[in-house]
Amino acid sequence: MPHRLPAGFLVGASVSAHQVEGGNANSDWWWWEHKDGTPCLEPSGDACDFYHRYRQDIAIQADLGYNSFRFGIEWARIEPAEGEFSQAALEHYRRVLVACREHHITPIVTFHHFTLPLWLHLQGGFASPGFPALFERYCDRCAVALGDLIGFACTINEPQGLGLSGWVLGINPPGHKGDVEGAERATANLLEAHRRGAAAIRSRAKIPVGVCLAMPDIQYEDGAQPGESGFELESRVNDRFLDLARGDDFIGVQTYTRFRIGPEGPRGPGHDWSERSRGLVETDETTQMGYENYPRALGGAIRRAWKSTGGIPILVTENGIATAHDEKRVRFMDAAIRETQACIAEGIDVRSYIYWSLMDNFEWAFGYRPTFGLIAVDRKTQARSPRPSAYWLGEVARTLAQ
Repeated sequence: MPHRLPAGFLVGASVSAHQVEGGNANSDWWWWEHKDGTPCLEPSGDACDFYHRYRQDIAIQADLGYNSFRFGIEWARIEPAEGEFSQAALEHYRRVLVACREHHITPIVTFHHFTLPLWLHLQGGFASPGFPALFERYCDRCAVALGDLIGFACTINEPQGLGLSGWVLGINPPGHKGDVEGAERATANLLEAHRRGAAAIRSRAKIPVGVCLAMPDIQYEDGAQPGESGFELESRVNDRFLDLARGDDFIGVQTYTRFRIGPEGPRGPGHDWSERSRGLVETDETTQMGYENYPRALGGAIRRAWKSTGGIPILVTENGIATAHDEKRVRFMDAAIRETQACIAEGIDVRSYIYWSLMDNFEWAFGYRPTFGLIAVDRKTQARSPRPSAYWLGEVARTLAQ
């Protein structure tokens, strides 16, 4: 410290709708959390009650000094039945956007973050032939209602892994295992959905539009050959999205760790889902998610995105660590932001550092055990308690105003 970043650079934190709002009972993930035999350790329930407490949570960020906030709007609330759009839900999200603007916080809005309305899930979800057109219509309606207040629009969060997770690994809805054809249909539909959804948003609102990709830094050691591990397969899907993103206004980069490939195959912590799903004990070298604690991965991901898209602007839309030790979180952010600064010094157009996540929240199949949050949340009272790391990131943001 201090970190010197370009004027206009965005610093803040990120959440998704389902993970913090609570009571998202009309979604496929609510069904999945309560299904017999679910891999989810616990249901989301009230989550962080952000749906009702958003004003408080936005005000906290303003007090901390953040100048941006990435959050999601929830399709299952906005279109609870096919073709039936809720004006009340759209007005709710408009109030969230107004609260951001009142506090001089730039809203980065994710239109889709993992969850689908239950009615669409019953039609086949991402693998349904109608998915791209339905997503286009949803984006169109939301852009008309909300577009004038949005700072940046993210169409889909981490689409590269949705086919693999839902149809091959069985850890996301619909919970299929080994259905490679289903995963391929879902991926093809997600590519088309992004293309059509982005065009719909641009036609209705003059805002930058892009897609957010999970991009671990994959490092091949001497003698290593590309293989068929899950994260390598996702990386190849990423190549397709990165190519499509050449026509976008930005690319969202989301990085948590690196994966190393040796001559014998994947090595190091984090590459084995079965181990991670059992919950590894956090060490100095690993996080609560079982990932290698390697914040420098962000630099590798930024450089790959820059090269693969032909040099479109980059938003770091997620970067963070699940840890029980807040001083470890500060060290992680410090190293990651230094990587970001190095990329900027190389001439790469990076425009944000958005930490995941604003608060401890529902981490999908892992439930509430991983603690990514800058802000602790009491599971009984919903009381918010900013950690020292929250203030540390605020000081980074405040240097931009000097």
